[in-house]
Amino acid sequence: EIHMTEFLDKLDFYVLPVVNIDGYIYTWTTNRMWRKTRSTRAGSSCTGTDLNRNFDAGWCSIGASNNPCSETYCGSAAESEKESKAVADFIRNHLSSIKAYLTIHSYSQMMLYPYSYDYKLPKNNVELNTLAKGAVKKLASLHGTTYSYGPGATTIYPASGGSDDWAYDQGIKYSFTFELRDKGRYGFVLPESQIQPTCEETMLAIKYVTSYVLEHL
Repeated sequence: EIHMTEFLDKLDFYVLPVVNIDGYIYTWTTNRMWRKTRSTRAGSSCTGTDLNRNFDAGWCSIGASNNPCSETYCGSAAESEKESKAVADFIRNHLSSIKAYLTIHSYSQMMLYPYSYDYKLPKNNVELNTLAKGAVKKLASLHGTTYSYGPGATTIYPASGGSDDWAYDQGIKYSFTFELRDKGRYGFVLPESQIQPTCEETMLAIKYVTSYVLEHL
């Protein structure tokens, strides 16, 4: 088994712990279940954009709303939000060296790959499917947590403007979204006692993907 030291010797990892920092703070101060950014829009009393509908990947075409009051509001334009633009700019600036993109969400216990904005399959669909299958098997080996996997549109639901589809279309052929625990019993308010086991098992899947990427540079 490859250990982190070998990964770190051979690869760079860019980690962004919280993309939506203003929205995250707002969940602590005001509304525990807040999802969107905290940007305001002229002419609307409603606040925020869903960052995972704001990337330039089939933007606002399916599974997203152009109503600023909606939970899945796609924004006034692709990358209208500072947060999504910062992520996209970073990826564009490092594109020649980025081999994989992993985005981590909750909940549903799924490992998704493109596409979500369309029912078309990516060129390397068979490879991504096999890789996801192996990763979720590894994840389940620790605590028995079962994940489903597949293309976003058919595995969870169609949604345009996602960062995983966008990264894939930039040429990053290993692009995945993890939807962490659970399957809906606690949903977005997962008990604190499940945080560490969730991290432990997810790390196994991430190491599995990392190992694969390293072998296929």
